[in-house]
Amino acid sequence: MTLHVLFVCSRNRLRSPTAEAVFAGVRGVETDSAGLAPDAQTVLDAAQVDWADLVVVMERQHKARLVQKFGARLRGKRVVCADIPDRYDCMQPELVALLERKIGPLLTG
Repeated sequence: MTLHVLFVCSRNRLRSPTAEAVFAGVRGVETDSAGLAPDAQTVLDAAQVDWADLVVVMERQHKARLVQKFGARLRGKRVVCADIPDRYDCMQPELVALLERKIGPLLTG
């Protein structure tokens, strides 16, 4: 069985695309990413939420906005906050290490 993991941040330019790339190669895992802001690279839509088994948000405010916008669609899905602030560049080694430490265990059992 494949685990569908959706990574969500504000603008889908730094944190969530990095997470998507970092975990894309994990066996049994498919990844996607999106942002909640109207000017996000990829704006989160209902189809992505429906697709996901696990939604990983980068900050608590993202979780609140996610629930506000897609509340009913989140029933039965696991939503986890990684608590990773918006102070890293895309694929920055420190960000990759944080993601691996905080999210990796959720994907590998």
